[in-house]
Amino acid sequence: MFSPEAFMAGIISNWPIWTVSAVLVLAAVIDGIQLKVPNWITLPMIAMGWIYTALAYQLDGSQWWVGLGWSLMGTAVGLALLLPAYSIGGMGAGDVKLLAGVGAWIHMTDTFYAFAVSAIVGGLIALGMVAYKHSWHRHTGQFFGILHEITTIKNPETLATIAAERKSRMFLLPYGIPIAIGTIGYFSWMGMFL
Repeated sequence: MFSPEAFMAGIISNWPIWTVSAVLVLAAVIDGIQLKVPNWITLPMIAMGWIYTALAYQLDGSQWWVGLGWSLMGTAVGLALLLPAYSIGGMGAGDVKLLAGVGAWIHMTDTFYAFAVSAIVGGLIALGMVAYKHSWHRHTGQFFGILHEITTIKNPETLATIAAERKSRMFLLPYGIPIAIGTIGYFSWMGMFL
């Protein structure tokens, strides 16, 4: 049975998860409209994650630098997971910084799992977009062409240049949307909201 008091207590005790989720929704909406996640969302999200974690550890009786260390490692994991795709022109820097912001708040393991769910969601959305456009043949050819480029060229700068030239011909997926859906879905699945 739903209890408003228990619901509010859950929000208060899990406010960091609610905060991250609200920022993710805002980022997804902006990315969906502008095809860009702006720095005014991602950079404060990262910095506030570092500050929150350091203070939370200090208040729990640990050293603040231990909390900051965990937060920095989560940020590094978020960056590392999407940086390869960014380096070859497969996504924008804002998407990478958004996942780094998630890592600053929820640390390494949960960031990895949120990324994994986001990747599945992104794949499903991409398939839905291709199905909607009835362009299986075109996108299958693009997919195998890109895969061939990655395996043969191997130079990130050259791959990024090729990706930039191809961008105007592609049906783009604002990846902030899968990050938001996947991360919030992961939070929900793990019972992190209440």
